Amino acid sequence: MSSNSIDSLLHESRRFSPTPEFVDNSIATAELYSAAAHDRVEFWATQSRELLHWQRPFTETLDWSNPPFATWFADGTLNVAYNCLDRHVEAGNGDRVAIYWEGEPGDNRTITYAELTAEVKRAANVLAGLGIGQGDRVAIYLPVVPEAVVAMLAVARLGAVHSVVFGGFSSESLRSRIDDASAKLVITADGGWRKGKVFPLKTAVDGAIANGTSTVEHVLVVKRGDNDVEWTEGRDLWWHDELAAADAEHVAEAFEAENPLFILYTSGTTGKPKGILHTSGGYLTQVAFTHKNVFDLHPETDVYWCTADVGWITGHSYVVYGPLANGATQVLYEGTPDTPHSGRWWEIIQ
Repeated sequence: MSSNSIDSLLHESRRFSPTPEFVDNSIATAELYSAAAHDRVEFWATQSRELLHWQRPFTETLDWSNPPFATWFADGTLNVAYNCLDRHVEAGNGDRVAIYWEGEPGDNRTITYAELTAEVKRAANVLAGLGIGQGDRVAIYLPVVPEAVVAMLAVARLGAVHSVVFGGFSSESLRSRIDDASAKLVITADGGWRKGKVFPLKTAVDGAIANGTSTVEHVLVVKRGDNDVEWTEGRDLWWHDELAAADAEHVAEAFEAENPLFILYTSGTTGKPKGILHTSGGYLTQVAFTHKNVFDLHPETDVYWCTADVGWITGHSYVVYGPLANGATQVLYEGTPDTPHSGRWWEIIQ
């Protein structure tokens, strides 16, 4: 053996082909590959028209005149939340389960598309009443609870921009992201369950605002941990109180495809966290397509589960936007895979 080569014992030559029955029932087909290879731009135009509802149909698919900046479907308009919610209800699927949620202590909720749509409409009205509109930034610092999904979709419904921060990040990490995005509103919880304990999220928000340059005008607080929290009158508001008083009706306005949808920050392990901005039409097309085809989603029969936290891009794409755009029924679990014991995930799957 040459001294410049490595003897690898990991080569795998066996092939495991799917059964004919699986192939016949699969969502993705070989024709997808040939269509994409034949005309990639027209391929994505076709996928977007089939997967999404466009209020004003686009006429130009891709503008690549200023690389590396790509502009997708720029003259089209849509509402991301409408694509994830209202249109499924209008199509007669309001009774389909959108979310089976399981809390770490064992509490649970089953939420249909009609119920999720109604809650997002109320939340959008609450946010609008707090002065949130197109282009405003909203920081979301929540555990994996249904309100996290509702908050993201309510922000999107208004054409505003959310910045979700993983609930395990410190107060200082939260501060840097709030300040960089100039967030007007923070949505958090009194606490969240993790590894058998309540993690005090509201306390971290208070510290982030106190130690920052803060642009934050209000803090919406979800009651989850039932732990004691400090309260700033006029700034802090209980989520459940505000939603109960909100108007139940909200009409989703269409925004341009390049309207910003969210900012998600890099981890900061190699320097200051950097905000990555995603816009609406191109992102929603991509996650709807990949979720449908890569996961072989059959929305009428499948129950789907992505175990990522919503604070990561995987959670944005394959917990919130991809599955809901496709009308999926999915599982959300608040806790870690080893809490309260190592078999917890398998119990949920069963």
